[in-house]
Amino acid sequence: MSNMATEIVAFILNISGWILVCSTLPTDYWKVSSVDGTVITTATFWSNLWKTCVTDSTGVSNCKDFPSMLALDVYIQVCRGLMIASVCLGFFGATLALIGMKCTRIGGSESTKARLTGLSGLHFILNGLCSLTAYSLYAHRITSEFFDPLFFAQKFELGAALFIGWAGSVLCISGGLIFCLSLSEGSRQV
Repeated sequence: MSNMATEIVAFILNISGWILVCSTLPTDYWKVSSVDGTVITTATFWSNLWKTCVTDSTGVSNCKDFPSMLALDVYIQVCRGLMIASVCLGFFGATLALIGMKCTRIGGSESTKARLTGLSGLHFILNGLCSLTAYSLYAHRITSEFFDPLFFAQKFELGAALFIGWAGSVLCISGGLIFCLSLSEGSRQV
Protein backbone atom coordinates (compact mmCIF):
# COMPACT_ATOMS: atom_id res chain seq x y z
CA MET A 1 0.00 0.00 0.00
CA SER A 2 2.85 2.40 0.73
CA ASN A 3 4.21 1.85 -2.79
CA MET A 4 0.84 2.94 -4.21
CA ALA A 5 0.86 6.07 -2.03
CA THR A 6 4.42 6.83 -3.15
CA GLU A 7 3.35 6.57 -6.79
CA ILE A 8 0.41 8.91 -6.18
CA VAL A 9 2.68 11.51 -4.52
CA ALA A 10 5.15 11.20 -7.40
CA PHE A 11 2.33 11.59 -9.93
CA ILE A 12 1.04 14.73 -8.18
CA LEU A 13 4.58 16.20 -8.11
CA ASN A 14 5.08 15.39 -11.79
CA ILE A 15 1.77 16.81 -12.96
CA SER A 16 2.24 19.96 -10.84
CA GLY A 17 5.72 20.47 -12.26
CA TRP A 18 4.58 19.79 -15.82
CA ILE A 19 1.74 22.32 -15.47
CA LEU A 20 4.19 24.93 -14.17
CA VAL A 21 6.58 24.26 -17.05
CA CYS A 22 3.75 24.43 -19.59
CA SER A 23 2.46 27.66 -18.08
CA THR A 24 5.76 29.44 -18.70
CA LEU A 25 5.67 28.96 -22.48
CA PRO A 26 2.99 31.63 -23.11
CA THR A 27 4.06 33.73 -20.11
CA ASP A 28 5.27 37.17 -21.12
CA TYR A 29 7.93 37.96 -18.54
CA TRP A 30 10.98 35.84 -19.30
CA LYS A 31 13.14 38.96 -19.17
CA VAL A 32 12.13 42.41 -17.99
CA SER A 33 13.61 45.89 -18.06
CA SER A 34 12.12 49.21 -17.15
CA VAL A 35 13.09 52.76 -17.95
CA ASP A 36 11.99 55.01 -15.13
CA GLY A 37 11.61 58.68 -15.69
CA THR A 38 8.69 60.89 -14.98
CA VAL A 39 5.26 59.30 -14.81
CA ILE A 40 4.74 60.03 -18.49
CA THR A 41 7.97 58.47 -19.77
CA THR A 42 8.05 55.27 -17.71
CA ALA A 43 8.20 52.18 -19.90
CA THR A 44 8.57 48.49 -19.23
CA PHE A 45 10.27 46.27 -21.79
CA TRP A 46 9.71 42.54 -21.63
CA SER A 47 10.35 39.55 -23.81
CA ASN A 48 9.78 35.80 -24.00
CA LEU A 49 10.59 33.06 -26.51
CA TRP A 50 8.04 34.29 -29.05
CA LYS A 51 7.89 38.11 -28.95
CA THR A 52 9.22 41.31 -27.47
CA CYS A 53 7.00 44.06 -26.09
CA VAL A 54 6.98 47.46 -24.46
CA THR A 55 4.32 48.78 -22.10
CA ASP A 56 4.10 52.50 -21.34
CA SER A 57 2.89 54.14 -18.13
CA THR A 58 -0.70 54.27 -19.41
CA GLY A 59 -0.76 50.47 -19.75
CA VAL A 60 -0.71 50.36 -23.53
CA SER A 61 1.40 47.50 -24.85
CA ASN A 62 3.07 47.33 -28.23
CA CYS A 63 4.28 43.84 -29.13
CA LYS A 64 6.32 42.56 -32.01
CA ASP A 65 6.58 38.86 -32.83
CA PHE A 66 10.02 37.64 -33.78
CA PRO A 67 9.98 37.99 -37.59
CA SER A 68 11.86 34.89 -38.69
CA MET A 69 12.85 31.72 -36.93
CA LEU A 70 16.11 31.55 -38.87
CA ALA A 71 17.06 35.10 -37.90
CA LEU A 72 16.71 34.43 -34.16
CA ASP A 73 19.62 34.20 -31.79
CA VAL A 74 20.77 30.61 -31.36
CA TYR A 75 20.01 30.54 -27.64
CA ILE A 76 16.34 31.38 -28.28
CA GLN A 77 16.08 28.62 -30.90
CA VAL A 78 17.68 26.14 -28.50
CA CYS A 79 15.38 27.23 -25.66
CA ARG A 80 12.32 26.85 -27.88
CA GLY A 81 13.36 23.34 -28.90
CA LEU A 82 14.12 22.28 -25.35
CA MET A 83 10.82 23.65 -24.05
CA ILE A 84 8.76 21.92 -26.74
CA ALA A 85 10.63 18.66 -26.08
CA SER A 86 10.01 19.13 -22.37
CA VAL A 87 6.26 19.59 -22.81
CA CYS A 88 6.03 16.53 -25.08
CA LEU A 89 8.07 14.37 -22.69
CA GLY A 90 5.83 15.44 -19.81
CA PHE A 91 2.69 14.53 -21.75
CA PHE A 92 3.96 11.07 -22.62
CA GLY A 93 5.29 10.60 -19.09
CA ALA A 94 1.86 11.43 -17.64
CA THR A 95 0.17 9.02 -20.03
CA LEU A 96 2.58 6.20 -19.16
CA ALA A 97 2.22 6.94 -15.45
CA LEU A 98 -1.57 6.75 -15.62
CA ILE A 99 -1.35 3.37 -17.33
CA GLY A 100 1.46 2.01 -15.16
CA MET A 101 0.47 3.08 -11.66
CA LYS A 102 -0.73 0.38 -9.28
CA CYS A 103 -3.93 2.26 -8.49
CA THR A 104 -5.20 2.09 -12.10
CA ARG A 105 -6.95 -0.92 -13.63
CA ILE A 106 -5.32 -0.69 -17.07
CA GLY A 107 -1.83 -1.63 -18.13
CA GLY A 108 -1.66 -5.42 -17.86
CA SER A 109 0.43 -7.46 -15.44
CA GLU A 110 2.33 -6.09 -12.47
CA SER A 111 5.69 -6.38 -14.24
CA THR A 112 4.36 -4.49 -17.28
CA LYS A 113 2.88 -1.79 -15.06
CA ALA A 114 6.20 -1.51 -13.19
CA ARG A 115 8.10 -1.06 -16.45
CA LEU A 116 5.64 1.60 -17.62
CA THR A 117 5.95 3.44 -14.30
CA GLY A 118 9.75 3.35 -14.54
CA LEU A 119 9.58 4.59 -18.13
CA SER A 120 7.29 7.44 -17.08
CA GLY A 121 9.78 8.35 -14.35
CA LEU A 122 12.52 8.60 -16.96
CA HIS A 123 10.26 10.75 -19.15
CA PHE A 124 9.65 13.13 -16.27
CA ILE A 125 13.34 13.30 -15.36
CA LEU A 126 14.15 14.15 -19.00
CA ASN A 127 11.25 16.64 -19.01
CA GLY A 128 12.70 18.40 -15.98
CA LEU A 129 16.25 18.36 -17.34
CA CYS A 130 15.20 19.78 -20.74
CA SER A 131 13.22 22.62 -19.18
CA LEU A 132 15.87 23.28 -16.52
CA THR A 133 18.49 23.56 -19.27
CA ALA A 134 16.30 25.95 -21.28
CA TYR A 135 15.61 28.25 -18.31
CA SER A 136 19.25 28.21 -17.22
CA LEU A 137 20.54 28.94 -20.74
CA TYR A 138 18.12 31.86 -21.08
CA ALA A 139 19.04 33.18 -17.62
CA HIS A 140 22.76 32.82 -18.36
CA ARG A 141 22.38 34.98 -21.46
CA ILE A 142 20.48 37.66 -19.51
CA THR A 143 22.97 37.76 -16.63
CA SER A 144 26.06 37.69 -18.86
CA GLU A 145 24.73 40.67 -20.83
CA PHE A 146 23.71 42.46 -17.63
CA PHE A 147 27.13 42.18 -16.02
CA ASP A 148 29.16 42.74 -19.20
CA PRO A 149 30.65 46.27 -19.02
CA LEU A 150 31.13 46.28 -22.80
CA PHE A 151 27.46 45.51 -23.55
CA PHE A 152 25.82 48.88 -24.24
CA ALA A 153 22.36 47.82 -25.42
CA GLN A 154 19.42 47.72 -23.07
CA LYS A 155 20.02 45.43 -20.12
CA PHE A 156 17.33 43.07 -18.85
CA GLU A 157 16.71 41.23 -15.59
CA LEU A 158 15.32 37.76 -14.92
CA GLY A 159 11.55 37.55 -15.27
CA ALA A 160 9.01 35.65 -13.19
CA ALA A 161 8.59 32.90 -15.80
CA LEU A 162 12.14 31.68 -15.20
CA PHE A 163 11.57 31.25 -11.47
CA ILE A 164 8.25 29.47 -12.01
CA GLY A 165 9.92 27.23 -14.59
CA TRP A 166 12.82 26.35 -12.32
CA ALA A 167 10.35 25.33 -9.62
CA GLY A 168 8.39 23.21 -12.10
CA SER A 169 11.57 21.57 -13.37
CA VAL A 170 12.62 20.62 -9.86
CA LEU A 171 9.17 19.14 -9.19
CA CYS A 172 9.36 17.06 -12.39
CA ILE A 173 12.84 15.76 -11.61
CA SER A 174 11.85 14.97 -8.01
CA GLY A 175 8.68 13.16 -9.05
CA GLY A 176 10.51 11.22 -11.74
CA LEU A 177 13.17 10.12 -9.25
CA ILE A 178 10.46 9.02 -6.82
CA PHE A 179 8.84 6.95 -9.60
CA CYS A 180 12.17 5.29 -10.37
CA LEU A 181 12.93 4.68 -6.69
CA SER A 182 9.46 3.24 -6.08
CA LEU A 183 10.13 0.84 -8.92
CA SER A 184 13.36 -0.37 -7.33
CA GLU A 185 11.68 -0.57 -3.92
CA GLY A 186 8.87 -2.67 -5.39
CA SER A 187 11.34 -5.10 -6.98
CA ARG A 188 13.09 -5.62 -3.62
CA GLN A 189 9.79 -6.53 -1.93
CA VAL A 190 8.98 -9.22 -4.52
